[in-house]
Amino acid sequence: MSKFKGVVPPVVTPLNDDFTVDYPSYTRVLEHLIGAGCHGVFVLGSTSEVVFHDDKTRREIIEHSAKVVNGRVPLIVGTIDPTTDRVISHAKIAKAAGADAVVVTAPFYTVTSQSEILDHFRYIRDAVDVPLIAYDIPVCVNVKLQRHTTVTLAKEGTIIGLKDSSGDDGNFRYALLDLAAHKDIFLMTGSEIVVDTALLMGAHGVVPGIANVDPHGYVRLWDAAQRGDWALAKKEQERLCRLFEIVWIAQGRVSGGASGIGAFKTAMKRLGIIDTAFMPRPRAPLNEAETAKIDEILRATGLLG
Repeated sequence: MSKFKGVVPPVVTPLNDDFTVDYPSYTRVLEHLIGAGCHGVFVLGSTSEVVFHDDKTRREIIEHSAKVVNGRVPLIVGTIDPTTDRVISHAKIAKAAGADAVVVTAPFYTVTSQSEILDHFRYIRDAVDVPLIAYDIPVCVNVKLQRHTTVTLAKEGTIIGLKDSSGDDGNFRYALLDLAAHKDIFLMTGSEIVVDTALLMGAHGVVPGIANVDPHGYVRLWDAAQRGDWALAKKEQERLCRLFEIVWIAQGRVSGGASGIGAFKTAMKRLGIIDTAFMPRPRAPLNEAETAKIDEILRATGLLG
C-alpha cells in the first residue's frame, strides 16, 4: 500500500502585514497539524494560496517546510503553474528540498485537451524523478481531469495518486473502481463535508482545508472509519459540517477564495494558532462582524471556550 493515506491537510500560509510569509506562525501551523496526528502535509496548494507566491518565496516555503517536518510525516509539495516547463522547474526545487511527492494540476489559462494533459504529466515525469500526484480542481484550472485521463496516468505509472477537489463524486467513485486492483495507487477526496461517504466508498484519505482549524476532528473521523465505526464517523462529520459553515459567512462581500481561506485564517487566529489573518492582494480579509459569527460557530463546535 502507498505511504500516502489518511488526513493530509493543505497547509494555510500565514502572512505578515507586508504580505511576506509569517514563518513563526507557519511553523506553528505545521506543528499543530503533525501534533494532531495528521498523516502528512500538503504545502503550496490552493489553501496555501500558491499562485500568490513568487518563485523565491515558493522555494523558501518548501525549504522551511522540509526543515520543520523533518521526515516525521510525508511532505507533499504543490508545483502548480500554467505550463509544463514551469511546473518542471518547481518540481526540481521540491525534489532537491526533500519532498516526498509533488502535486500537479492540468495546465491552465491556455486551453488544453485531454491528450495534451496526458503529455503534460508525462513530460514532468520524464524530467524529474519524483512521485507525481494529480490534482483535479476544475474550479481553478477550468478543465476537468476526465476519468480516462486519471486512470490512464495511474495505470501506466505516471502518477501515484489523485487529489480530487472536483466535487464530482460519481467520477471519483468510478476512478476508485477502475483502480481498485492497483494497491500502490491512492485516491484522496478534497472535500471537507462528505469525507465519511468518500471513505466508505474506498477513498484512501482526505485533504481538507478546514483541517487547519480542527485537525483533531478529521483524525477522529479517519480513525473511526478505519475501525468500521461509521456511526461515530457520521457524528464527527456532521460536527465538522457545522464548522465548515464558516466559509460562507463572507460570501457575497468577497470572492469565494477569500471567503473560504479568509475564514480559515480568521478562525486560526482566534484559536491562537497564527498571529494574523492577512490575505494576499487583492483578496480581502474578513471584517469584525464576520469574525464574530466565526466565533459563534467555533463555540458551537467546541473549539472556542
